[in-house]
This record gives sequence, C-alpha cells and structure tokens, in this order.
Amino acid sequence: MASDTRDRLNADIKTAMKAGDKTRLGTLRFISAALKQQEIDTRTDLDEAVVISIITKMASQRRDSISQFDSAGRDDLANKEREELTVVEEYLPAPLSADEVAAFVDAAIAKLGATSIKDMGKVMNELRPQLTGRVDMAAVSTSIKQRLGG
Repeated sequence: MASDTRDRLNADIKTAMKAGDKTRLGTLRFISAALKQQEIDTRTDLDEAVVISIITKMASQRRDSISQFDSAGRDDLANKEREELTVVEEYLPAPLSADEVAAFVDAAIAKLGATSIKDMGKVMNELRPQLTGRVDMAAVSTSIKQRLGG
C-alpha cells in the first residue's frame, strides 16, 4: 500500500525529469531510495507515519550539514544542502506553532495524569506519533519539562 506522500513523490520525480531540474530530481530520487531501502530492510510496506519519519530525519541531516558547512566557510556546499532541504521540507506536514505544541503537550499531560519530570518519557511517547515531522521534538521536550517542573 503506497502512502499519499510516496504517490506525490513519484509524480514529482516524473515532473522534475521532464523539466530537466537536476537538483530537484536528485533530491527526490534520494528520498525515494531511502524509502525503498527502509522497505527492503524491514520487509514491509511503509505507512505514512514511517515515511514522514524518514523524511524528517533527512531534513534534520541537511540542517546539521548546513550548520557544519557554514562554520567551515564552505558556502558552496551549504547552499547545495539548503536547496535540497527546501525540496525535502515540501514533503513534511505543515509545522505547528508554539501555541499548538503547548496544546498537544497539555492534552497529553492531562490524559496520562503526568505530575512530575519522571513522567516525561510517557508524555514524549504519547506525543511522538502525533508530532513527528511537524515540530522539532527538542522543543516539545523543553515544553514538557517546563510544564512538569523539570
């Protein structure tokens, strides 16, 4: 079973091929290859949540590379990574605002009855499937710590 994101990715690969957009095509093929590799490794069809998780990881890797290339003065490589990041981010869900994240955190804390920092892992596990790819999970962690008094 193909996910909506995979269907869109395959259509966009064809469009990029026809348009001759080499940077976009290369990035899209890289995403597709990572998804296929995960299917081979797990011997399962990927659901939408796993697809988004893989693409989120790819975006994070590019952000890290951009930071490293910028600090090393390699603007050429940093700009290439920025172009790829722009393409990768097109396949991620719309990011959440700080208020929306706070609402998710508050709801999870209430649902689980979390009262101390010891409950942080439970709250993170509750939120991870809902928020992965939509927000930096480090920001979610910080928000949970603030609410649980950590």
